[in-house]
Amino acid sequence: MARADPIKRFREICLRLPEAYEEETWSEATFRVRKKIFAMAADHDGGGTVCMKADRYDQQALLSQGEPFFFPSYVGSKGWIGIDLRSPSVDWAEIAELVWDSYRLIAPKKLSAGLD
Repeated sequence: MARADPIKRFREICLRLPEAYEEETWSEATFRVRKKIFAMAADHDGGGTVCMKADRYDQQALLSQGEPFFFPSYVGSKGWIGIDLRSPSVDWAEIAELVWDSYRLIAPKKLSAGLD
């Protein structure tokens, strides 16, 4: 059985969140809530990498684990984490949790409160 497209799976996780929508920016899929980006998918160079906001503690903890996590150029210094979804070590439950955490950091408090 063929493996599902990881970007498609990531998209489905992002778009389940309240008021989340997709918008192409910089030739990449960005996932937003009220015009603010909470996640991005990069489909260039073979595709399969994504980035999302994390608090500084979580960012450092994830980076210390190594693959599939990486420090993304441009946004890593602003507290974002990169994930290579093509890695065999990807845990989709963890990806969903990280997306929700990113959403909580970006979304208005009234929207993100509904996730608890």
